[in-house]
Amino acid sequence: MGNVFAVIKPMLHGIMKVIGMTSKLVEIEPGTTLHLWVPIHHNPNNKTKPAVVFLHGFVANGIMTWLFQMISLRTSFAVYVPDLLFFGESFTHRPERSTSFQAHCLAKAMMKLGVEKFSLVGFSYGGMVGFKLAQLYPHMVESMVMSSTVIEMTESISNASLKNINGFTNWADLLLPKTITDLKVLLSIGSHKFPWFPQFFYRDFLEVMFGNRKEKEELLEALVVSDKDAIITDPNYSQRIYLLFGDDDKIFNQAISNTMKA
Repeated sequence: MGNVFAVIKPMLHGIMKVIGMTSKLVEIEPGTTLHLWVPIHHNPNNKTKPAVVFLHGFVANGIMTWLFQMISLRTSFAVYVPDLLFFGESFTHRPERSTSFQAHCLAKAMMKLGVEKFSLVGFSYGGMVGFKLAQLYPHMVESMVMSSTVIEMTESISNASLKNINGFTNWADLLLPKTITDLKVLLSIGSHKFPWFPQFFYRDFLEVMFGNRKEKEELLEALVVSDKDAIITDPNYSQRIYLLFGDDDKIFNQAISNTMKA
């Protein structure tokens, strides 16, 4: 039996075509390419369908994270779903690994697509990239909906969050599982109540979703910034921001979310 995710990949592409979405590779510069799902009838001048960009977390790529939102919202919005660098088909040969570099690449991709203004929806790691994008390109980002994320992963927030999940001292051990047992722990921590799946689901998910392991470890290393270098104390965002947090969030708990709202 083949990998179930490899089997369903062409099915997902078929669904995307049916709902009016298509896969597109945008070259940011030589050696750096961003993959996005974009409307087939791409028209950045269509004012009747506002543009919305969905940014995925660290465990899965764009389509696996946002499939149902893409299906639900594509009739009312021009939906754009990128794969961040080293996820899906997005890559770079440059050494930068910061959320700032991810944000710059995403902004350039949207400019190349002719989309000058959009709203952002970000989850976890994607939320941090989104906050950076809004800070660096405030004229492009009109509003944001951010879920289970923080403005910036400072050392103090990182230490407090890791303390909430016993048994982990760094993010790579949690977010880049090496065994099925590790993956089950990750999914149980990241979900309120993860449904039962057969063993081969975890095996196949582990096989296809955690490529570019070295580069992703570097992304996680670059993610944590010292408290003194952080902008979190004075973010100065001009956009409307909606924050969503789960009451039982095991990573970014209520105390962290209250600090952001303040």
